[in-house]
Amino acid sequence: MTVTRLGSGGPWEARYGYSRVVRAGDRAVTAGCTATVDGRVVHVGDAAAQTAQALRIGLAALAEVGAGPGDVVRTRMYVTDRAYADEVGRAHNAVFGAVRPAATLVVVAALLDPDHLVEVELEAYLGDR
Repeated sequence: MTVTRLGSGGPWEARYGYSRVVRAGDRAVTAGCTATVDGRVVHVGDAAAQTAQALRIGLAALAEVGAGPGDVVRTRMYVTDRAYADEVGRAHNAVFGAVRPAATLVVVAALLDPDHLVEVELEAYLGDR
């Protein structure tokens, strides 16, 4: 089985020893994606916008290994407050409503940066591609 590991060049990947996306055979998974652009948190205070940004980052990483939104079979969303659940879920639906992957939404105590309200992980199945 061929394994491909790609980084985004983000500051935490080298420091903590992980890849943005890994494709192993017919499966591709992302690391946790947040609304961080050029080393800065964007959409501070807006959980829906942070979700949309994090999903764009995750989908861009999957695209690098040949997967698209329709290949996503599982998502995980981590939020720092239960009050964000509906807006995060709606932002997820805007991207994956037609795909309907298996999804998990979990409330956590905190994320790495206090301005992060949400973090997402994506998993895709690519079949014989």
